[in-house]
Amino acid sequence: MVTKMAKKYFNLVSEKSKNEIYSYCEELLISDYLEESFIAFKWAYSLKDQYEPEDFAVFERWIGDYVNNWAKCDTLCNHTIGTFIQMYPQYIDSLKNWASSQNRWYRRAAAVSLIVPARKGEFFNEILEIADMLLTDDDDLVRKGYGWMLKEASREHQQEIFEYVMQHKKIMPRTSLRYAIEKFPKDMKNKAMEK
Repeated sequence: MVTKMAKKYFNLVSEKSKNEIYSYCEELLISDYLEESFIAFKWAYSLKDQYEPEDFAVFERWIGDYVNNWAKCDTLCNHTIGTFIQMYPQYIDSLKNWASSQNRWYRRAAAVSLIVPARKGEFFNEILEIADMLLTDDDDLVRKGYGWMLKEASREHQQEIFEYVMQHKKIMPRTSLRYAIEKFPKDMKNKAMEK
């Protein structure tokens, strides 16, 4: 329903400049309604062909100003920010900065922005670096976020993720570990789950 609405109304604004559309997104985000944030983030993603390096500052500010639950975080990060990072990989260092933020949403964003690239086997070393930084995070939503990132990375790098989990399982929270091994064959799962 929300996706249909986002598409329908995007057609009414699609002739506007990117910055005008971003300002409409911002107005939707200010309302703090989940549905309106979904529309804003879908509109931002619809502009992906026009992304430029300076857009990163906009997306980064949106996390700080408007993201206050996991659904908003994941909707913005999985597609908009993930696509931006694929287009401008030099911004991966900003994700590493987010991983040490006091703000839980920046820390989750550091991981979930790499979900789509991880599925394709991209940014593998950076994924492990970010997992290292978040390894013992005490926030459950951050733990789930980086566990999910590792799970997606395991599609193309199963053995390496298995080795990573085995190496860190004594200190890795069980939540993260369970997410990370979700796609493993049963024997590897059992081995990873052994105390």
